[in-house]
Amino acid sequence: VALSRWQFGITSVYHFFFVPLTLGLGILVAILQTLYYRNKKEAYKRATKFWGTLFLINFAMGVVTGIVMEFQFGMNWSEYSRTVGDIFGAPLAIEALVAFFIESTFLGLWIFGWDRLPKGIHLASIWLAALAANISAFWILVANSFMQHPVGYEIVDGHLVMNNFSALLTNPYVWAQFPHTVLAGFTTGAFFMLGISAYYLLRKKELDVFTPSFKLAAIVGLIAITGTIFMGDQEGKMLGRLAPMKVAAMEGLWETEDPASFSIIATIDEEAGENPFALRVPGVLSFLMYNRFYGEIQGMDELNEQYQTEYGAGNYIPPVTLIFWSFRIMVGLGMLMLLICIYLIYFVIRKKDYSKIPLLGLLPFTIAFPYLANSFGWIMTEMGRQPWVVFGILRTSDAVSTVLVNNPGMVLTSLILFTLVYGILMLVDVYLLVKYSKIVPGEGVGHPTSDSSVSNPLA
Repeated sequence: VALSRWQFGITSVYHFFFVPLTLGLGILVAILQTLYYRNKKEAYKRATKFWGTLFLINFAMGVVTGIVMEFQFGMNWSEYSRTVGDIFGAPLAIEALVAFFIESTFLGLWIFGWDRLPKGIHLASIWLAALAANISAFWILVANSFMQHPVGYEIVDGHLVMNNFSALLTNPYVWAQFPHTVLAGFTTGAFFMLGISAYYLLRKKELDVFTPSFKLAAIVGLIAITGTIFMGDQEGKMLGRLAPMKVAAMEGLWETEDPASFSIIATIDEEAGENPFALRVPGVLSFLMYNRFYGEIQGMDELNEQYQTEYGAGNYIPPVTLIFWSFRIMVGLGMLMLLICIYLIYFVIRKKDYSKIPLLGLLPFTIAFPYLANSFGWIMTEMGRQPWVVFGILRTSDAVSTVLVNNPGMVLTSLILFTLVYGILMLVDVYLLVKYSKIVPGEGVGHPTSDSSVSNPLA
């Protein structure tokens, strides 16, 4: 069980390195091409092709790593698929048959359609591909939200059967997760564009391409990170209603409090069920949940007793230390990115020469911030549901393949191989991104034009 969890955890975190950039950068490329379509400035066309090439590399890597994850549902987690597959498979099938096919089809038209398709149709291709990527995320989150908060089902002979498809679509968990995830993707795309643009601006190279790219990324970044933080707050309130154990673990709250204080930092002793040290701010947790400085927040000890009565004997407290610090890393990076965007917008408004913005040289390093925030956010989300794989219905320990329970060596072998192969793929991805980030259209080949399309990374 532990090995299968590690394998799925490693592959899913790795896969999600590529997903947010696909969501955000695709939209930014579409905006740049729209500016070219409207203004006919060659610099916008060159910017579109430059960022489009990096988008294609990232998209291809995301597809490759995502396929492996789906196979694991039938191999490592066959009991999960057998029990929940009638429900979980539906949104995944819709995602593949509708959203992903639209995305891949129109992306192909966009790659090879430069100077072959009418400009309006070619522009529509990148918009459809970018929007389909975000629609794809919606269906994936419909499936994930069912695991967090099961709705629209009945149990027949030990299997979960869907009896209300609309309930899946209106699951409150979806409508908190989806905008938060998509806006985080836009933030990732914006910081990716800011970091690389800053590299060129500092060297005063290709300013006609990277000045508008920098400005667009700063504006989108500010809007996106503001929206991400706002939707994160809304998601937190939703968790207070639907997943109180996750909220208590995020705060390291063992005893029920009213008003409930917020822990800035704490040392957590999970065996003793206490925090030897905690720097807490009175009433703030109640305010975050209820918009007032009072209101009861249940502690993990009380919730654990409640769950034991409802679900039977066992320990229902998730790994508190990991969840507590994952939440703080995510929130801390989010606030830092907000400050960076506010700082950049100030200079974007006041200056035309962005190369003179103080501390511009630090921006390439901030590309890592949204990646780390995304990863820790999902670690918190998934680990906060433990020990359940489908909350209240199927425990993680019961979802693993019975074949693998008796053959841990098989899982260990695949875990080692996947980790090695994914490590190599990461090196290849970084190499390709660095290589093509140094080639601006007009300086070399490797860009999706009518004359050099066969040299693009996907071909």
